[in-house]
Amino acid sequence: MSITIDFHALQTLPPSLINRDDTGAPKTAIFGGAPRQRVSSQAWKRAIRKDFGEKFPTGFVGYRTRRAIELLADRIQELDGSIEEAEATTLAENIFTAAGFKLTKRKSAKSDAENEEQKNELGYLLFLSVRQVNNLAEYAIKHREEKKFTKKDVSALFDQEHGVDISMFGRMVADAPDFNVDASVQVAHAIGVHESEPEFDFYTAVDDMVEADEEVGAAMMGTVQMMSSTLYRFATIDVDSLTENLGDKAVTAEAIKAFSESFITSLPTGKQNTFAHNSVPELVYVTVRDDRSISLVNAFEEPVVSENNQGRRKSAADRLAREAEQIQNTYGFYPKAAFVMSLGDLADAFVKQNLAQKTTLPELIDAVVEAATQEH
Repeated sequence: MSITIDFHALQTLPPSLINRDDTGAPKTAIFGGAPRQRVSSQAWKRAIRKDFGEKFPTGFVGYRTRRAIELLADRIQELDGSIEEAEATTLAENIFTAAGFKLTKRKSAKSDAENEEQKNELGYLLFLSVRQVNNLAEYAIKHREEKKFTKKDVSALFDQEHGVDISMFGRMVADAPDFNVDASVQVAHAIGVHESEPEFDFYTAVDDMVEADEEVGAAMMGTVQMMSSTLYRFATIDVDSLTENLGDKAVTAEAIKAFSESFITSLPTGKQNTFAHNSVPELVYVTVRDDRSISLVNAFEEPVVSENNQGRRKSAADRLAREAEQIQNTYGFYPKAAFVMSLGDLADAFVKQNLAQKTTLPELIDAVVEAATQEH
């Protein structure tokens, strides 16, 4: 069986607008018949990817962009300064068309009078690793005198030496499905463990110059929506799939280490300057399994309320431990290894029921990597 690592976290957010919909309202979901705050998986995956991107040497984490042609053309010029911008762009375009990508004209905010000939770009966001961009640039320079590039050669360069981000989060290419990469990481939408509704904050701004003249009144006013919740967060790594995508067990270990830390410490930055929602999880429970990945979200199908004169955080932590115990006892799905870290006494139920070994963040990361990468 494949080895999987399941990450469970409880994290409380103060009033904030960390993730909003197309109307500017906080994202929500109905779960267990009750409205909950929601933070989309896309929002948190981006925060994780940006965070662990800082932990790897250049070359292991790449780009997600529609402007891959411009990216490749710039690299071509960096490697061969004799190539002019126009030729580099043509070479880059020929690389992508040879591989089967469709190009579109870039939309510009400038008027036609101000705008030069519109540049081509891809019709969608594309993941490319730094090494893939470099390899494609070297190929384009080497074969620059040829009329066109061969699909076989170019395709091979697109489909090897994937970055850590591509290997983890996958790549889907509608025009060229041969370049698809199956994600080895799944991230769930974070949802509130209790019922909550958006609130409105009415704000005003004062003109300093007007105030100095002893005039009254606001120079501007408006409203912004916000929510606060204790969230349940879940993610899982298929270790065997990650190793296959990366092709290197040593890099796999480093990728697991970086993801583990980034899952725990990263935070989407929506309206962060307005609300400073800079919290960290109060409880993290991690299991290494050789059976299957298991989310514990149904522990919160019934919204949490304060129980036994304790706060929602403690009630949620106890309920999470109870769900984990019941799944073990009912299904026989016992993890190979399990670890828990928490603030205060939130992990007590996990320890008392022998569900997990209590640890701290640095110890947790090392222990998870060791348990997940040992021979099985």
